[in-house]
Amino acid sequence: MQASERDKHSNKSQKSYCPYNSMPVREAESHFLPQNHQSLNYVSSDDGSSQRNVHPHTSGQFCTLESSLATARYATLNSPSSHAFSPNSGSPLSQQECQSDNTYGSPISASCITEDPNDLKLKLRELETAMLGPDPDIVESFEATYPSNTPMDPEKWRQVMGIPRGDLKQMLIACARAVAENDILVVEWLISELRQMVSVSGEPFQRLGAYMLEGLVAKLASSGSAIYKALRCKEPTSSELLSYMHILYEVCPYFKFGYMSANGAIAEAVKGENMVHIIDFQIAQGSQWVPLIQALAARPGGPPCLRITGIDDSVSAYARGGGLHLVGQRLSRLAQSCNVPFEFHAAAISGCDVELEHLGVRPGEALAVNFAFQLHHMPDESVSTRNHRDRLLRMVKSLSPMVVTLVEQESNTNTAPFFPRFLETLDYYSAMFESIDVTLPRENKERISVEQHCLARDIVNIIACEGAERVERHELFGKWRSRFTMAGFKPHPLSPLVNATIKALLENYCEHYRLEERDGILYLGWKNRALVVSCAWR
Repeated sequence: MQASERDKHSNKSQKSYCPYNSMPVREAESHFLPQNHQSLNYVSSDDGSSQRNVHPHTSGQFCTLESSLATARYATLNSPSSHAFSPNSGSPLSQQECQSDNTYGSPISASCITEDPNDLKLKLRELETAMLGPDPDIVESFEATYPSNTPMDPEKWRQVMGIPRGDLKQMLIACARAVAENDILVVEWLISELRQMVSVSGEPFQRLGAYMLEGLVAKLASSGSAIYKALRCKEPTSSELLSYMHILYEVCPYFKFGYMSANGAIAEAVKGENMVHIIDFQIAQGSQWVPLIQALAARPGGPPCLRITGIDDSVSAYARGGGLHLVGQRLSRLAQSCNVPFEFHAAAISGCDVELEHLGVRPGEALAVNFAFQLHHMPDESVSTRNHRDRLLRMVKSLSPMVVTLVEQESNTNTAPFFPRFLETLDYYSAMFESIDVTLPRENKERISVEQHCLARDIVNIIACEGAERVERHELFGKWRSRFTMAGFKPHPLSPLVNATIKALLENYCEHYRLEERDGILYLGWKNRALVVSCAWR
């Protein structure tokens, strides 16, 4: 969802999901910046399969999501049969011009499906020479597996596959299924057809389809992490990134909902306490705490002594334009103006590396811990033997906090195999793109940048990356409930006041947004699809 302020990426610097900006709101995060993972020769998938990555001759950034694959055809090495393959993967996203000193991708332009079958061997030899050295056996092996017959007429293909003409959703699903089954010829034809159907400036589903297709191309090429890290025309400045994230924050209530509900739970839990310590596992710009400081200042009997520990990493620092000291200075000035005794503790470290000594907990404090759009970036048992996701929950429980808040996307992409994960992503982001379209005019010149920098990178990561390089690993609330329960927590239902406050917030938005409460757990969604869940534990 990808619009999140919170940073992410790599085992050492997981980025977070949401974004935001100015003082009264949670400012943008760099969760959308590329992660710093190193490409692996082999990437293990969740379903137990492995694929070999083909490393490009040049490294660095793409020219943009739009043009990345338009100018660089991807190449895959089908390791089980040692076949060389280079489908035509021209990107469907060609709406913007861009420049970059470095481009990612093979310098070879070759296609297994060509208008003239006689050109197949020449093109394959070009690819084979560039990627593997002069070994004609590979080309002959490929030809034996994929005969150079003239492609079937598109209309006959549709009839064979049972896809109605112009049905973009079914075409995307068919392409994902073919990728999962390694049905190369079907994939090639579908990619060629899909490129003509998607557009970053079209209807909501056409725009989503453009990024989903990009993810499929990256998945087939086993180059997901490299593409994921390079989705940019040029690195946006920190002010540009904050601007894009702030736009998304304003046009969709998902992030406001999350932060407001978490603040409400914390304020309720520490009511009457004289010493309050908040640990935020992704401090970002620190804007979540502005309204809470103001509320504590107005508390009957006077404000408590407030201390905030902000956990962060280098990507958030880029989005802010500086280090954690900037957050501390800003919150300190605000607290001073409100006459709230305040102390800021900076922990410039990735969330999954946090240990007890980094938190600086003191006796006598009323402790609150905040996991907002962040915990899904922590590697779990399917990725790391340390299982940081559950380790952090057990560590936090050992501190006996008065409340722990969790805000997460309500989606199931963590351990799901590729094809069901694709379907889930398609469904989830369909609702997200549709809700954006209602508020942000389609002709808005910044909309493409907002969707690219705040959503597309997450989409490609979910679809194309596996193992430790897939940092977007969402779980449904039922799974979070199991994790918190196993760590020793009990649910702490959100107060009716929080519910009423958020309902008032939604009155400023489209009527298709839905707020639902189930046993003290709040869900915010679009029409019939829940998108964000907020809950509290103790």
